[in-house]
Amino acid sequence: MGHVLITGAFGFVGTNLSAYLAERGRGVWALDVAGASPASGGAYARMFTWDDLERVPWGEIDAVLHLAGKAHDTQRTVDAQSYFDINAGLTDRIVRRIADAAPPRPIRFILFSSVKACADAVDGVLTEDAVPAPQTPYGKSKLEAERIVLEAAVARPEALCGVILRPCMIHGPGNKGNLNLLYTLVRKGTPWPLGAFDNQRSFASIVNVCAVVDGLLTGNAVSGIYQVADDETLSTNELITLMADTLGKPARIWRVPAGWIRLAARIGDALRLPINSEQLRKLTESYVVSNQKIKSVLGWKSMPVASRAAMIRTLNRL
Repeated sequence: MGHVLITGAFGFVGTNLSAYLAERGRGVWALDVAGASPASGGAYARMFTWDDLERVPWGEIDAVLHLAGKAHDTQRTVDAQSYFDINAGLTDRIVRRIADAAPPRPIRFILFSSVKACADAVDGVLTEDAVPAPQTPYGKSKLEAERIVLEAAVARPEALCGVILRPCMIHGPGNKGNLNLLYTLVRKGTPWPLGAFDNQRSFASIVNVCAVVDGLLTGNAVSGIYQVADDETLSTNELITLMADTLGKPARIWRVPAGWIRLAARIGDALRLPINSEQLRKLTESYVVSNQKIKSVLGWKSMPVASRAAMIRTLNRL
C-alpha cells in the first residue's frame, strides 16, 4: 500500500483526515506551506513544503488529497485574483508535477472543491447534474481547479485519476466559522432574532467526510464529480435548539420580521459591520445537497453518522 499525500495538511480537514487514515493503517504524508510543523496536528510520517515538489517520491504515492486552498471570505476583503492564484494555481502546479514525474501507476488525485463551485444559491435540491454557475471569485476559482484536474485525468490517464469532491459546510470538533458564531450567541444567552427565516441546510460531518475519502481510497475510484453531505438537513432554528440543549439553556429564538432584519444587514454592508447581507444569507438561506451519487459509488445505503448525532458531537467540542 502506497502513501497518501495530503496538501493543506495542517488545516481542520487535513488534521482530521490524517488521523482517520493513519488509524486505518495508511501511511500519510504532509504537504503544506513552509513553517508548518507537527505541532499543528495530524499523524504524518513525512512532511514536504511546496518548494519540495521536485523531491517528492511520486512513485511511492497512491493518492493525493488536495485540500490546500483559499477559503471563502464573507467579509469580501480579499481581491478576486488571489482566489485563482491559490485555488486554481496550486492545483495546476501539483497536477503538472505529477504528470511530469510519470509515476509507475495512476495516482488518485482527489480534489476537495466545494458545492459553491456549482451554485451559490439552491432552489430545491442540488445534484451533480446541475450546470455550474458560480457567482463569486471563490466559486469560480474552485470550478477552474476542477477543470484543471478533470482535463489532466483525460489527457494523462496513465498519470492520474481525477476525483472531485464537492462538500457542503464541513463541521466537527475544532471547527471554526459560523457555527462558532451561533454557539457563542447561545452560550451568552443572546436571543436569536432570525427565527422568522424558515430554511433547511445540508451539512457534512468531518466523520462522514473522512469515511467517504477512505471508501474512495479502498475501492476503485471512478473519475468524476461527487457531492458530500450528511443524509438529513437541519434548519438554523434547529441548530439553535441543539446548541441550547447542549449548553443546558433555553433556546431563545425571536421571530423578528424578516424585512427589518434585511434592512439591518444592508446597513451593515454600508458600514462594514460583521453582520452584513452576505452573513445573513449564509445564516438563513436554504441549501439542500444530494449525496446519492457518492453513496451509490461506495455502495452505502446511508452515511456512517446521522446528521443530528454528528452535529451534537461537534457542539459538545466547541
